[in-house]
Amino acid sequence: MRWLLLIGVGLLVIAQFFGPAKTNPAIDQSQALESHTQVDPKVAAILDRSCKDCHSNKTEWPWYSHVAPVSWFVIDHVDEGRIHLNFSEWGTYDAEQRRDLLRDICAEVKQGSMPLSSYTPLHPGSALTRDDIMTICEWTQKPQK
Repeated sequence: MRWLLLIGVGLLVIAQFFGPAKTNPAIDQSQALESHTQVDPKVAAILDRSCKDCHSNKTEWPWYSHVAPVSWFVIDHVDEGRIHLNFSEWGTYDAEQRRDLLRDICAEVKQGSMPLSSYTPLHPGSALTRDDIMTICEWTQKPQK
């Protein structure tokens, strides 16, 4: 049993040196959401506290994102979130993609799919209230510039 424990600890130590990298790619402000869409300050505050860690290049990496194997899970979620929607790269989406993304944002928050249930307990204040959901959905349905 002692040898299994030592081997397990050794593997955990070794795992710290392997795995995906945590990144925050450079942000071109001309491509950011705010440069292409009117964002009410209330909406911006909601997106900042509940969405930016996984859906922008402004991720704040918490302490546990530095500890394998949890870090692999966190990094994968951020990478996947950025693939599906990245507010820092909003300008790279065409008009149809933007419409679809705005529709999807409202649908996801109404369904309670976003933010992820694994995210909210570790990020106090990130859970959306009914008012937050209503505010986001009203914003997504406004004509965009």
